[in-house]
Amino acid sequence: QVQLVESGGGLVQPGGSLALSCAASGFTLENYAIAWFRQPPGKEREAVSCIRSNDGGTVYADSVKGRFSISRDNDKNTVYLRMNNLTPEDTAVYYCATGESCMIITGAYPPDYWGQGTQVTVSR
Repeated sequence: QVQLVESGGGLVQPGGSLALSCAASGFTLENYAIAWFRQPPGKEREAVSCIRSNDGGTVYADSVKGRFSISRDNDKNTVYLRMNNLTPEDTAVYYCATGESCMIITGAYPPDYWGQGTQVTVSR
């Protein structure tokens, strides 16, 4: 059974940092692209970042470039999203998702599987 489980969300002050984890089970994570999406309150879900399966290359939304970093630990079958210099605009439910390529963040086709999401709140 394929499963993605996010963790690491919480409340952080502006300028702070958080590290999210996405633990995969039921498949070998390194063979697939893994993406992070987020859905701010009252807004549509948007792509944040993606890490490719073949070369480990990464893609970021303009809004998080230079502040967020995606990485993968194949031994732990886990993908991470390190978030620095957080602002209130980063407040959202963050989801990880998997698919055959990072085209899943363009909307060309939907991811195959989604996690349940983890809440990130940036506030004083």
